[in-house]
Amino acid sequence: MEATGTLSTIPHLPPLSAKHTAPKSSFSHSPFTIFPSSHVIHCARNQKPSKSKPQVPTSRNQSGGVGRGRETRELNIEVSPHRAVAAVRLLRIERGGAFADLLNDTGKGSGRNEMEYVERTLGFRTRELDSRDLKLILRIGSYEIVKADMPPYAAVHEEDNSLPSPFLDGDDRTFWRALATIHSHPVWMVKRWIQHIGLEAAIQLMTWNNTEPCFSLRANMGKGLTRANLITQLNMLNVTHEPSMPLDEFVRIRTGMQAVIQAGLLKDGLCSVQDESAGLVVSVVDPRPGDNIIDCCAAPGGKTLFMASRLSAQGMIHAIDINKGRLRILQESAYLQQVHSVVTAVHSDLRTFAESCKVKFDKVLLDAPCSGFGVLSKRPDLRWNRKFEDMEELKKLQDELLDSSSKLVKAGGVLVYSTCSIDPEENEERVAAFLLRHPEFCIDPADRYVPQTFLTKQGFYRSCPVEHSMDGAFAARLLLHSSRENPNQDS
Repeated sequence: MEATGTLSTIPHLPPLSAKHTAPKSSFSHSPFTIFPSSHVIHCARNQKPSKSKPQVPTSRNQSGGVGRGRETRELNIEVSPHRAVAAVRLLRIERGGAFADLLNDTGKGSGRNEMEYVERTLGFRTRELDSRDLKLILRIGSYEIVKADMPPYAAVHEEDNSLPSPFLDGDDRTFWRALATIHSHPVWMVKRWIQHIGLEAAIQLMTWNNTEPCFSLRANMGKGLTRANLITQLNMLNVTHEPSMPLDEFVRIRTGMQAVIQAGLLKDGLCSVQDESAGLVVSVVDPRPGDNIIDCCAAPGGKTLFMASRLSAQGMIHAIDINKGRLRILQESAYLQQVHSVVTAVHSDLRTFAESCKVKFDKVLLDAPCSGFGVLSKRPDLRWNRKFEDMEELKKLQDELLDSSSKLVKAGGVLVYSTCSIDPEENEERVAAFLLRHPEFCIDPADRYVPQTFLTKQGFYRSCPVEHSMDGAFAARLLLHSSRENPNQDS
């Protein structure tokens, strides 16, 4: 199908040259030194690590336990490069609002180990401390004890193992705080989930968020790789896997991601890491060869690229995003996956773009900025970076973006609103409010596009982490009547 109007006035990013590479991180060498055992972080430009090693007194009782006393054990507190780089990256996320996925391993040394520290320490809760530096050190120390099997004496001097019981007598806030501490979630989030989904489901969700996540790989059809080809590759690498039930291009893996990376499957563009929940949003859009599609908040581009692979080099996807750096990553990935011929990157704020754009599109995807409540197992930093006050601002932004994206739909076309949230105020309530403002749209049930187990009573797509063992997501498919007028209006 062809869109009406012309794209001659739409600003877009210049095409990449064959020699284009992503810029290297300016934080590959850390100015910080970390000593978790002494709870100190300081500038190390003029400091030299001491060659002497302190003696930690210990004693071993008859049962094999370790206590203070007779025996001594050498403790190495020289600077760990992984700790140092992890601390700098955590500081950039905590103070500068950096995206964790953009703090890559382009520097020298073992970047993967550095990012292990970052990714897994982001989820650990620390008490409200005056010093953010101290919070970062405690997170790293917690990671080393719980996830890296480091002896506690090597990470901290002393610890407090006491945890509150949520089921002792007390008021509701005490109850929420106890659950929040035990399950490592903010109090306001615990309260919100209990009110929305009930106590048992809230505990199950928090438990899921704290478990090691599994990942999905999408075979890149743009390069002619089928799921069967991907499974053959995984078998050769001895990576345990299982095929996705709802999506023909996807494979689930719980372990073995390092083997996939080292084999070059991602680097060569043969497959991508993408959750099935995101893939099902693309199924709701239902991209077909010849479609003219716009992805309104596209970066970093997972859904854009999956849609592009389904176009079979026929049609066009305009990928809009306000973040130029992340849009550049989308453009690079499109070249890597050989779908760049049907992807045009547009750097713009959607609200400004929609006012001036005269083009109408067959299908419009608005994957709106949201709380990210559905992806907390993979993005543990979100639970601490998100505040209760953010929710009202997010809902206001979602309403604005929905109104803007609706201007881009051609008569008889489709608008798909999606989030990676499980919060009804960001999902069903936003759609209901939109339909009140725009009666020219109606719900197009998603039962033709996703399996029944993912359908809500209203005909929306919804994935639940606990129920479906994937990230939480939501999508509503909204149809614009051919006349762009209220179909209930008297003629």
